[in-house]
Amino acid sequence: MSSRPPAGRIFIIAEIGGAVGKRIHEIQKRFDPKLARSAPPHVTIAGSSGIGPVHAGTSAAKIRTALAAVAAETQPMELRFSAPHRFMRSNIIVLPLDPHGPIRELHDAIARSGLKFSPARFTFTPHATLSFYPELDPGAVRTLLAERVDEPVLIDHLQVYRTMEPQPSVKLLELELQAVGGGR
Repeated sequence: MSSRPPAGRIFIIAEIGGAVGKRIHEIQKRFDPKLARSAPPHVTIAGSSGIGPVHAGTSAAKIRTALAAVAAETQPMELRFSAPHRFMRSNIIVLPLDPHGPIRELHDAIARSGLKFSPARFTFTPHATLSFYPELDPGAVRTLLAERVDEPVLIDHLQVYRTMEPQPSVKLLELELQAVGGGR
């Protein structure tokens, strides 16, 4: 029997629910049906940028223990997306969030949680992805870049997923942000 760690990567995200999540999901279905089927609308807190994904061999129990302390000290946050743009000179279109303030504090608390992370390719750039898989024609890109999501997004839970493409991602755990008053 092999002692190799599980394949794939482990991401920490904040799923986007409510009316904002439905709106983003509708945009994804129009412009990137594969993305719309693969994961709920979300903001990646650790994985593709910043501290990178959690080391693949980390157990769900260890992740839960480390993140429970962070979640207990972090208040839910309402944030606003900026206008869509291309992610890091790619064909990926995202709705960015300001990488400073409460979301940065959450990211940095996760970085200090004791978990080990694999290297990230980009600086911390929190966002919701609108289109990832297809190469959109110029007209579709213009239309997508003109979309606006003006309502605030509520980040009040963290979810941890293991990705193992081409298989669907698997949710390992979910934690509620709980701090009242003086937390992050």
